[in-house]
Amino acid sequence: MIKTIFRNTFLVGISVLLLCALLFFAMQYRQSEDSTYAALQQEAGYACKGLMLSGAEYLDKLSDVNRITWIDQDGEVLYDSEVELPIPNQKECREVACALSNGEGQSKRKSESSGKNSMYYAMLCEDGTVLRLSRPLSAVREAFNMVSPVMWILVLVLLISGVLAFRAARQIVDPINSIDIENVDRDKVYPELTPLLDKIDEQKLTIQEEAILREQMRREFTANISNELKNPLTTISGFAELMAEGVTEPNKIRDFSQSIYKESQRLMTLVDDITELQRLDEATAGELNEEVDLLQVSHNVADSLKAVADRSRVTIEVKGEKACIPGVQKLLNDMVYNLCDNAIKYNRRGGKVTLSVTPGEEDIRLAVADTGIGIPPEHQRRVFERFYRVDNSHSKEIGGTGLGLSIVKHGAQYHNARVELESKEGSGTTITLIFPKNETKPEENETKE
Repeated sequence: MIKTIFRNTFLVGISVLLLCALLFFAMQYRQSEDSTYAALQQEAGYACKGLMLSGAEYLDKLSDVNRITWIDQDGEVLYDSEVELPIPNQKECREVACALSNGEGQSKRKSESSGKNSMYYAMLCEDGTVLRLSRPLSAVREAFNMVSPVMWILVLVLLISGVLAFRAARQIVDPINSIDIENVDRDKVYPELTPLLDKIDEQKLTIQEEAILREQMRREFTANISNELKNPLTTISGFAELMAEGVTEPNKIRDFSQSIYKESQRLMTLVDDITELQRLDEATAGELNEEVDLLQVSHNVADSLKAVADRSRVTIEVKGEKACIPGVQKLLNDMVYNLCDNAIKYNRRGGKVTLSVTPGEEDIRLAVADTGIGIPPEHQRRVFERFYRVDNSHSKEIGGTGLGLSIVKHGAQYHNARVELESKEGSGTTITLIFPKNETKPEENETKE
């Protein structure tokens, strides 16, 4: 931060100084030119008067600082103090043409005869001839160089500015670096930092609340998973113990064996669901590099659950259009399977489950709607939590691990999708998966419930 403040402050100082220096030297150069033309004009006036009184001999007596050229009305050079005659006709020269028409003229150009860049001033004499004085631009530059000490002053100012900028940066940053976030003395802090400190305090409270919530969720998860594992294990252990002691009637062995098998399958399903959630939490469920047709996934799930639906006297219907997204085939299949499985379990006899796939301009929607018992409003925000059950007694009757909707939620996040839930108690539930188009990377999105 010190480097940034120092760099910006120093650059501002340099920019201001350079701009001032350019303006100063431009004004100085312009002033030197103007003073040179003024001097040439004054000397040309004196020279014209002397020329009219004494003739060309007067021009030889003048100082050799300026080049003097005498030109007649036709542009022929009658006299030149530096270049031997003959000299090319000068009538087309700008300053001469202006002097012949307006009485005086000036220009700045390279001389064809001497090859020097010079400043010219020409004046019309009383007899109609033109007297021209010129001075090399080097003379102007020499006058301009007289202000070169200013450059050294500028260098010194830049050095001083650099030191002051560094000190200013340190003075600004040191109080910020010395702030103790845990124990802030606001009386010793810049007032401008108050919004930042307020934001930090809010974030600290948020982090603390999230830590408490995570710890609470961890304890609930541990308690829930312990209970979910304990119940089938207790059943398996009890039946196995009775069978091992030989006190079981022969006609009960088959029933006990079926119960053991059923509870072991429940355990395997629970372990599979926990493993799936762990992969989703660690973002290792697979790459989103498969083109998955959501309509085909819906048909596959409906076919696999048809026997279950028939036993519950529930009808499954699939409708919509073909819609492909980049995703993980198995995960998408599990998500839709869990939604349909719940829709069947919590439906009524003679009810209906409808899977619909609707492609849109910006997203693709896969909705699973049922005509079941619905979800009370106070429970709708929590049904996607792990092991959360609206009615524990009813849930135990129909089975399940309590992780199905949690897998749906995390699977949607993995596909950069979101979940919408609409439910009315006694009228049914609709859960919609909304997949954005042209998305290839999993990102976490909030679940809209």
